[in-house]
Amino acid sequence: MSLILVTGASTGLGHATADALAGDGHDVVVHARTPARVAAPSGAGRWAGVVTGDLAETGEIPEVARQAAEFGRFDAVIHNAGTMHSPESATVNTVAPYVLTALMDKPSTLIYLSSSMHRDGSTDLTRLTEGTATYSDTKLWVTALTVALATRWEGTAAHAVDPGWVPTRMGGPAATDDLTAGHRTQTWLGTHTGVTPPTGGYWYHRHTEDPHPAARDPRFQERLLRALRDLTGVALD
Repeated sequence: MSLILVTGASTGLGHATADALAGDGHDVVVHARTPARVAAPSGAGRWAGVVTGDLAETGEIPEVARQAAEFGRFDAVIHNAGTMHSPESATVNTVAPYVLTALMDKPSTLIYLSSSMHRDGSTDLTRLTEGTATYSDTKLWVTALTVALATRWEGTAAHAVDPGWVPTRMGGPAATDDLTAGHRTQTWLGTHTGVTPPTGGYWYHRHTEDPHPAARDPRFQERLLRALRDLTGVALD
């Protein structure tokens, strides 16, 4: 069985992902903003551990990484935490996954949640530094980050997942996609070998699609990594 970290696991897709993985017998460490958010009976006793911290606060992100390190090297890390609210969307959706990835031991599989809305995102990275990013921007950036990481470290695969428009608190009751289908790809990628492509995929319901062209542009990837390094003071290995 695998040791897996799921961020933003107190509700919605994150909780559904963590619950499915635990139900399959995996050791799941869940992340939430506060301990109270994972104290509900639906999660009690199911988790291998809990890490807490507000990923909208850049100063708390290294502490989340420190807590996670106490569990050793993960087999998979699923960067699920997300928000549509500006200005914290850039920090939660892009900066936090970057910093956690840089500070934690490299797992076998890195999974980052993207969105079909990333196709409307901008490559103007001044929006990152000035705090004016839209949700679509942040999802384009995290998708580009995923592709940039896909072949960076031997033994570590990276994939981006579009979970669809699902009826979570963020997606709203009018969402037309199925919640189960929304988390199934993450659980599959995090626990299976022999996936094709083995790294660098942009996935929707277990099938790959082409992301925004900028996500695969090495020049944009380099600009993004440089901007994230300069913003956070944290560099990738």
